[in-house]
Amino acid sequence: MAGTPGVGKTTLGKELAQRTGLNYVNVGDLAQEGQLFDGFDEEYQCPILDEDRVVDELEDKMGDGGVIIDYHGCDFFPERWFHIVFVLRTDNTSLYNRLESRGYTGKKLQDNVQCEIFQTIYEEAMEAYKEEIVHQLPSNTPQDLERNLEQIVQWIEQWMKDNN
Repeated sequence: MAGTPGVGKTTLGKELAQRTGLNYVNVGDLAQEGQLFDGFDEEYQCPILDEDRVVDELEDKMGDGGVIIDYHGCDFFPERWFHIVFVLRTDNTSLYNRLESRGYTGKKLQDNVQCEIFQTIYEEAMEAYKEEIVHQLPSNTPQDLERNLEQIVQWIEQWMKDNN
């Protein structure tokens, strides 16, 4: 699951894990726990993710399957890990308000909203994975959340039938 910060990946991912029994991994939390960073970004006031160490850390877990990955980007994860990639999308006003309520300001706030406007995460996913496995889902309202959960659960059930 990918998308600009604030689009609802964590809410959707945790609820999806609860409903399906799949394992949920928040890459930000994983990196924090294992200190999988490669310096600090002064401009954005956040640690810089060491993508290679994250991939190494997740390799065994991903080989077993049944894992929901939650991170704003996805293009550094190996293609073999995923059968489907969902990119959550949120309208700019909602996203702005969500990020502002998280304490985002200035350049960090503007760049994240621009990232959403220009579909940056979606385009990165389309370049990194087969087009047919990348799907955009709207994530503006509680109704969108419920619809997305139902749609993904259905997809998982169908995939399990087809592949077991």
